Amino acid sequence: MKIGNIFLKNNLILAPMASASDFAFRALAVESGADYAVTEMVSAKGLLYNNKRTLELLHTTPTEKIKVVQIFGHEPEIMAKACVSPHLEKFDIIDINMGCPAPKIVNNGDGCALMKNTALAKTIIEQCVAVTDKPITVKFRLGWEEVNAVDFAKMCEQAGASAITVHGRVRSQFYSGKANYDEIARVVKAVSIPVIANGDVVDIDSYKSILETTKCGAVMVGRASLGNPNIFYNLRNKKDKKSKFYYINRHVDLLREYYSDKFLSKYMKKHFLWYLKNEEKTRDIKLFITKSENLDEMLIAIKEFLK
Repeated sequence: MKIGNIFLKNNLILAPMASASDFAFRALAVESGADYAVTEMVSAKGLLYNNKRTLELLHTTPTEKIKVVQIFGHEPEIMAKACVSPHLEKFDIIDINMGCPAPKIVNNGDGCALMKNTALAKTIIEQCVAVTDKPITVKFRLGWEEVNAVDFAKMCEQAGASAITVHGRVRSQFYSGKANYDEIARVVKAVSIPVIANGDVVDIDSYKSILETTKCGAVMVGRASLGNPNIFYNLRNKKDKKSKFYYINRHVDLLREYYSDKFLSKYMKKHFLWYLKNEEKTRDIKLFITKSENLDEMLIAIKEFLK
């Protein structure tokens, strides 16, 4: 698949996930076969104000050969200014979030709330496309409560988007129920720009299912990658010879180049628990991780547990 002048080899993408898609996690996903991994969603307004936390989300590694940032907001002028921010100069693709269902996002008119205001959404895309030569892509859901993904997709194409990503649920579902691949298939048929399908891809069978049903150009993987950034080996039907602890340790090592152990001892807890989610008899190790405040002690305990 091709987005603008950027070619994808495996047609596999790591989804942007708030408080999870840190630069180290993205690097692990790319090493495992994702063509690219999208940053956590970044506030356009935060970019313009040089917000410290916002700028931290933009850190990347040399592993990310194709760098993709996702921005959010609902003010066309601010979104356009963000696209030409010097902070985004290193990124190859700019994705616009029009699918996030979180109340704190949609209550401000951002994310999936834009699916209720197609005219505003179109203006945002048009103004972003007008200011940069970089491909502008859009990620959205099937709709707010009612499905309007086909019309929304056509609007994105008309506004100049180079590709779209469709999550197979409406906003009111959040992440419940099943992703509707048939509706994504309708979108694929309705537009000529590349469509990336997203939703419920957890293994090789679900991967084949979404490809066969939707006829999409690429697949985006989200929640199934948590604790499992090497899922892309499986989706490519490749054998991964590295241990689970390799990923855990490398995740920490990469982050340590940028963050303190004090910060990581808190931040990594959720990732450690995700890495251990499919292991047996984890009660004691999970309790230890939850209570511990020492990063090295947690790593030693996890390594011993995984032997």
